[in-house]
Amino acid sequence: MRFLRPAMPADLDALLDLARQAGSGLTTLKPDRALLAERLDRVAGSFGQTLPEAERDYLFVLQDVADGSIGGVSAVRAAVGLDDAFYNYRVGSLVHSSRELGIWNAMPTLFLVNDLTGAAELCSLLLRGDWRGGVAGRLLSKARLGFIAEFRALFGDEVCAELRGYQDDDGRVPFWEGLGRCFFGMDFERADDLSARGRKSFIAELMPKYPLYLDLLPRAAREAVGRVHPATLPARKLLEAEGLRDQGYVDIFDAGPVLQARIAELRVMRHSRRLPAGEVGLKRTRARGGAESAEAGGRASAGARAAAAPAASGAAASSRAQPVPADAGSSVPAQPVVAEPTAHWLVASTALAGWRAIAWPGDAGAPRPLDAEALALLNLTPTDPVRIYRL
Repeated sequence: MRFLRPAMPADLDALLDLARQAGSGLTTLKPDRALLAERLDRVAGSFGQTLPEAERDYLFVLQDVADGSIGGVSAVRAAVGLDDAFYNYRVGSLVHSSRELGIWNAMPTLFLVNDLTGAAELCSLLLRGDWRGGVAGRLLSKARLGFIAEFRALFGDEVCAELRGYQDDDGRVPFWEGLGRCFFGMDFERADDLSARGRKSFIAELMPKYPLYLDLLPRAAREAVGRVHPATLPARKLLEAEGLRDQGYVDIFDAGPVLQARIAELRVMRHSRRLPAGEVGLKRTRARGGAESAEAGGRASAGARAAAAPAASGAAASSRAQPVPADAGSSVPAQPVVAEPTAHWLVASTALAGWRAIAWPGDAGAPRPLDAEALALLNLTPTDPVRIYRL
């Protein structure tokens, strides 16, 4: 069984190993011990509610119960651009026309903007290669949205996610080579590293202040605008399924797309539910009725958790108990017939300190009831509330 929990200072070495696997372009997870240690201090302050909104950083790790290993990481920052400016390019157009000559051209352009200031940011998503292929990636990505739904008061109205942009087979970033290098005079890795360390004043100092005409860039740079790194495509599909959309913003270094949404319009806000842990799986769970909704629930209490349980086989993997009648006249109670799980559900605790979550098997209508192992892993009793959401 695997579970998601807040990152701690003791996770430093494991996070460093993960960051080394990321390669270039993952700005928010650099393989730098001092940088990661500083971030873990911010994470502790964020969950301890001792930091201002501008500094809050909720970083989660995916841990295996059996051996304690950590195979994944993801995060949500409370608000971007409130301490250091948050830059993007907005893809737009300028029309050049001449009535006399009968010429009309709409020229695609890039505008340097700070439009996403104050939005929450989904970031730092990384899963170890040998942990891929199951439900772990969905848990890492979507649990962050469940966290936002539960602790709605900690976030503003918008959420965004900068996706890693395209690199060629040799690791070169065509957009940077065609534009950024001309103004910065440095390699992509150097600029990305400076940005990761919060040294962003060079962006304002060196970036062009006027619209850039895309048609003046090399073809490879133009074709990279809004294109994701191949390894990032599954993450993009997951986020789009949750309601985030490309609204014409791209990263200033690699031109990867920026997805965004109003938090109130996310799928998790409509379909996640809050109910006592002991009631999970006792009746089919739909988007409405019965339990508390995402909008009504979720205010910052004192501790919460999230965990991932891979689908088991046989009786342990039942999605819903179907009673089998006992023989006539028998005093033996009816026994359940169990079925293989056809879906997984996020099950997360509802207290901020010590938050945890799991991916729990079930079917399209409901998760199966939580067993004693799951309750213990989440540090819950049957009367404690949980938030559930189909992954």
